[in-house]
Amino acid sequence: MLSLIWHGGKRAWRELKDLPLRAAVALGASGLGQPARPAQLFKAYGIVLPIGLFAWVTMPQITLVMTPSIDAWVVHRSSGPVHRGDLVSFTLADAIAGPRPVAVTKYALCMPGDQIVMVDKPASLGLGRNGWYYCNDRLVGVSKPATRSGKALNHWQPASPNIPEGMIFVGSSHPDGYDSRYYGPVAIDRLTRMEKLL
Repeated sequence: MLSLIWHGGKRAWRELKDLPLRAAVALGASGLGQPARPAQLFKAYGIVLPIGLFAWVTMPQITLVMTPSIDAWVVHRSSGPVHRGDLVSFTLADAIAGPRPVAVTKYALCMPGDQIVMVDKPASLGLGRNGWYYCNDRLVGVSKPATRSGKALNHWQPASPNIPEGMIFVGSSHPDGYDSRYYGPVAIDRLTRMEKLL
């Protein structure tokens, strides 16, 4: 056991001892044992540091959208109040969405005070029922009786004819989108306004 530790320590020391030589080669020295070129080091700093700083500042603000229900691949946080048609992001904890909470991005479709109506209609081929959701008499989505894998879905039933204050009905035009058609409006204070980058 001591022998393994001793040999491991010697190897680690050799690697550490050779590190400056390897760094010198990486920074433009002509070979091992040759002096580093400081100008190369400063050029590398001039390239790497701004890129690293940019990534450090911007990456927390950028979100990759991993769903076909939204017409965006990359979105970023945007200040200001949420308006109809804005992209919004929030955390969803729901059995259909998965075992862990997930970040989702949707559109703000029906705002506080807007009229919301759900019309129950037979699904195609007589397999259950669909919910047709109208916001101010405009169709904003159709819920399905089951997921593509066959898991039963519950339709959200509006308790009043208007979206409550402090809530927004979120969704998309995608027929398989999982949104307010199933879990109802989302509290505005849970929503982050987003803008499309790509």
